[in-house]
Amino acid sequence: MKAREFYQKVAERSQLSKEEATDLTRAVLETLALRLSPGEAHDLAAQLADPLAEPVEAKATGPERFRLPELIRRVSARTGLNEAETTAGVRAVLITLREAIDANEFDDVMAQLPNDFAQLLEQAS
Repeated sequence: MKAREFYQKVAERSQLSKEEATDLTRAVLETLALRLSPGEAHDLAAQLADPLAEPVEAKATGPERFRLPELIRRVSARTGLNEAETTAGVRAVLITLREAIDANEFDDVMAQLPNDFAQLLEQAS
């Protein structure tokens, strides 16, 4: 999936402007990369278009151990969005990520995350 399409889907799903969705997507991918092992972050980046892969590669230094509320706090602090907007945006990025990459790779990413990330996705179903 091209980056432009990724950002557009995040904007539609999160009810944010395209600019906000672009900033949010970058912040989520950077913060998510901190939570993944370096190898998994590189595997993820390999399946993303260049503008999307860049923040993942740049932060592939993990794994830091933190749960979903900390990811939301960090992304909110970077983007200036409130907690509800950030939570909706994180959900939108994860759903779009699931569509953009191979199912096995998405499963590998989710396997390195606490259950609260999967619960966020389930809430969207």
